[in-house]
Amino acid sequence: MLFSFRSKHRSPVSAVVPFRSRPWAATCILIGGLAALVIGIGVSVSFGAADISPFVVWESIFSFNPYSNEHQIIRELRLPRVLGGALVGAGFAVAGAMMQGMTRNPLADSGLLGLNAGAGFVLTLCFAFFPGLPFLYLILYSFAGAGVGAGLVYGIGSLAKGGLTPVRLVLAGAALSALLGALSEGISLYYAIGQNLAFWYAGGTAGTTWLQLQIMLPWMAAAIAGAIALSRSITILSMGDDIARGLGQRTQLVKLAGAVIVLILAGAGVAVVGAVGFVGLLIPHLTRKLVGVDYRWIIPCSAVLGSLLVVFADLAARTVNPPHETPIGAIIALIGVPFFLYLARKERREL
Repeated sequence: MLFSFRSKHRSPVSAVVPFRSRPWAATCILIGGLAALVIGIGVSVSFGAADISPFVVWESIFSFNPYSNEHQIIRELRLPRVLGGALVGAGFAVAGAMMQGMTRNPLADSGLLGLNAGAGFVLTLCFAFFPGLPFLYLILYSFAGAGVGAGLVYGIGSLAKGGLTPVRLVLAGAALSALLGALSEGISLYYAIGQNLAFWYAGGTAGTTWLQLQIMLPWMAAAIAGAIALSRSITILSMGDDIARGLGQRTQLVKLAGAVIVLILAGAGVAVVGAVGFVGLLIPHLTRKLVGVDYRWIIPCSAVLGSLLVVFADLAARTVNPPHETPIGAIIALIGVPFFLYLARKERREL
C-alpha cells in the first residue's frame, strides 16, 4: 500500500515521507503462519528418537496419563522444548527487526553485534562461580551480559576512523565474540564445566523445562508487546534521525526503550537455548520483502516467521542424524552464513 499525500486522514509519517506496506500479505502471513506453527508444533512433538502418533500426542495433552512413558516424553520433554523454541525464535526475530530499524543497519542481529556473546560470557561466569543459581537470576545476568556486549561493540566500532558503519559494527562484533568465546572456553576448561556448556554454546532447545518457560514467558511476552507498541515509532526512526526529529519524535527515548526491549529478548533467548545466531538477521529481511517497510506489520510477522524457523530447525536437528542431536545453531547457520556473506558483499559495494 502506498500512503498518499492526498489522503484526508493521513498520519504524520505519510504526510512527510510515503512508504509501502502490504497489509494483505501481512494478514496472510499471520494467519497462515500461525496455522503452520500449530501444525509444526504437532509434528515436532510427534517425531524424534521415539516416534509417537498424533493421537497419542492429543491424548497426552487433554487426557494425561502419568503412568504412560509416551505421555511423559511428550509432556515433560518435547512440549517444553518445542514451545520454548517457538518463543525464543519469535524473540530473536523481533530483536533483529528492531535493531535493523533503529540503527538502519541491514547486518544488525543480536548474534553478530555481541549481545549473544556478552550474555554467554556472563552465564559462563555464573556456571563457574555460582553453580546452582536459580534460572530467574540467570536470565537477569543474561540481560546484563547482553547489554555489556552491545556497549563494547558500539564502543569499539566508534573508535574506527570515519565512525560507525554497518560493516565495522559487524567486524567489531565478530572480534568481541571471538574474545569472549575464548575467555568462556578457558573458564569452562579450568573449572571443568565444559561438558555442561558444550551443547549450550552450539545452541539447542534440549533440556528446556516448564519452569524455564514459566519464568521466561512474562519477559518475552512483555518485550514483544512493547515492540509492537513501539512499531510505529520504529518505522519513523528507520527513515533517519533527521526525519524522525522533524516529525516531533523523541528519538533518544525511542532508542532507549527499543534497546531495553532488545536486551530482554536477546538475553532471555540466550539463557534458554544458547548462542543461536542469524534468526534476527534472516527473518526481518524476509519479512520486509513480503510485507513492506512498515514495522507495524514487520514486527508481528517476524515473530511468527521466527517461531516457524526455530521450530522446524529443531525438528531437523532431532531427525537429521538419529538418535543423535545436531545443534540447532548449526542447522540455522547453514542458511544464515551464506545470507550474511551476501548482505556483507552487497553492503561493501554500496560503501
